[in-house]
Order: sequence, then C-alpha cells, then structure tokens
Amino acid sequence: MVAFPERRQPLLFNDGLPELDPNAGYRGPTACKAAGITYRQLDYWARTQLVEPSVRGAKGSGSQRLYSFRDILVLKVVKRLLDTGVSLQQIRQAIAALKEWGVEDLAQITLMSDGASVYVCTSANEVIDLVQGGQGVFGIAVGRVWREVEGTLSELPSDAAQGADVVDELALRRAQKHAG
Repeated sequence: MVAFPERRQPLLFNDGLPELDPNAGYRGPTACKAAGITYRQLDYWARTQLVEPSVRGAKGSGSQRLYSFRDILVLKVVKRLLDTGVSLQQIRQAIAALKEWGVEDLAQITLMSDGASVYVCTSANEVIDLVQGGQGVFGIAVGRVWREVEGTLSELPSDAAQGADVVDELALRRAQKHAG
C-alpha cells in the first residue's frame, strides 16, 4: 500500500529551484549518467511504462528518446528505491501516484519506506511521525536528488525539442546520405 497525504507544506529547503527549459530534452545515455542507471534499465523501464520519456518517445529506426529533467529526477528516485530493496511493484504504485505531482511539488517531498510500503511526506513532522511510529526505515529527500540531477545535467549535453517530429543527429545524417 502506498500512502500519500493530501496536504502540502512549503518547500523544506531554503535555496531556490532552478528555472527549467520546457524544450530541453536529454538523450538516453545522458539520462542514464544523470540517474546512475544502465541503458538496459532505462530501455526496460520505458518499454514497461514505468518511466517513459515525456519530451519524445522512440519512433522507428534512427529516432531517440528524449527525457525531461522531471523524467530523469523520477529515474533517479526509482534507482534509489530499488537500491534500498523496495519491490518494483511498490515502486510502480509510488511512481504512478507521483505523476500527479508537479515538478516543483516533487522537490518538496520526502519519500519514506519501510521496505514494503512507500510514503510521501511533505513536512518534517510527517517524517518524524513515520519514524516514531516505526514505519520509516529510510528516506529520500527528493529536493536533494533534484539538486544532484541538476548538477550532473549541467555538465552534460541537452537537446532542444521543437515537437514530436524532431529528427535527431543520426537520423539527419542518414537522410542526407540517402538524398545525396
């Protein structure tokens, strides 16, 4: 069971959130590096709809998926949950519920788990209540993960997306080769 409180609290961190470029997309290898996962995991999670690229999905030969900052943030959270022993079934339920949250909202939460259930805490008091009740074994401050992903992505290339028909570099080279 995944428990998600309905109330929201102000940001738990004092520093500001970055301005995100809504047209920025990150290719698979960049998303993997920023999230700390293998390309095989990325591909499997996209094919099984755990975390799908929101900027552009793969469509045929030569196209590449493009992941948004939010996608990569969720990928890294999934990786952390897996590393702590949470089942993929519980992770799927948690991620499905997190899709309802906006990007800025995600930075304000802490995911807590006892290894079986995942809880969303939006205040320090909720974290303390879970720990005192014996339910919280570990926590993931999503705002901190946000900053890690942001730092990694600032050193990696991104692509601008102008819609779903954007052709990546490889597809463009192939088209030029066949046209010439």
